Amino acid sequence: MNIRLEQPEDYREVENLTRESFWNVYRPGCTEHYVLNQYRSNPDFIPELDLVMEEDGRIIGHIMFSRAELVLDDGTHCPSWTFGPISIHPDYKLQGYGLKLLNYALDKARELGIGFLCMEGNIDFYRHAGFDLASKLKIHYHAEPRDAEVPYFLAQELIPGWLERNGITEATYGPPKGYFVADENPEAFEAYEATFPEKVKTLQPGQLPQFCQSCGMPLTKNEDCGTNADGSTNFDYCQYCYKDGKFLQDCTMDEMIEHCAQFIDEVNKQMLKPMTRDEYVQMMQGFFPMLKRWKK
Repeated sequence: MNIRLEQPEDYREVENLTRESFWNVYRPGCTEHYVLNQYRSNPDFIPELDLVMEEDGRIIGHIMFSRAELVLDDGTHCPSWTFGPISIHPDYKLQGYGLKLLNYALDKARELGIGFLCMEGNIDFYRHAGFDLASKLKIHYHAEPRDAEVPYFLAQELIPGWLERNGITEATYGPPKGYFVADENPEAFEAYEATFPEKVKTLQPGQLPQFCQSCGMPLTKNEDCGTNADGSTNFDYCQYCYKDGKFLQDCTMDEMIEHCAQFIDEVNKQMLKPMTRDEYVQMMQGFFPMLKRWKK
């Protein structure tokens, strides 16, 4: 086994590795390979921590790091760091390679003076590399309630005492903008994705919750989804909002919210604590602007 810096001649192989590693894991298909492709020219990218793992001369793993920020309660921005995607080829998963690559990379990051990392991930894996819930360090996740113990938001002081020495007693973290490049440039992403061999996208158990990007309906199986103009499945929108490449309702966001509010009784069947219609409308008014159809 060998771990070394990624070289330009590795780029396509590593992007394909990343695609294979993440395909249908968190969502139908994946975007992590495009994030990597675009991040190498991002000023937040840290080339000294752009690492590949080899076994028998074959690249089987990759990890990259990024600069990030913590925002203090007074609005002050402080430097921080994150990492990912971390990829292991499917043929080598569950054999300890991912943890070996991660621990090696963390040691290199520490040598470079990186004192604190935040990231989103599964604590059952990342606790073995020293990560714990970020809330225990009073670091909050931007998209969750401030007092929430967010199970997927993790952190670690690589250099003990780094937070205290930098005057950070409480702060909020949001992922760097570069991680959302596929959402912000969907046409460019689709053109890039078309350069790879075709693979089948599907909804499957264990993925992150998927929602219709028009009405917010949960998408739990392929049959819930709409269709593109060529008849293929569209995983962004439900069958009630999108068919044959077109929206079925010509409406504003507020009109869609009013339409969805009539289904409050059905929604409450899935809720631990039932909502009133007004509470449901208020919740949708906060949620809908983040959906692809309504995002400005």
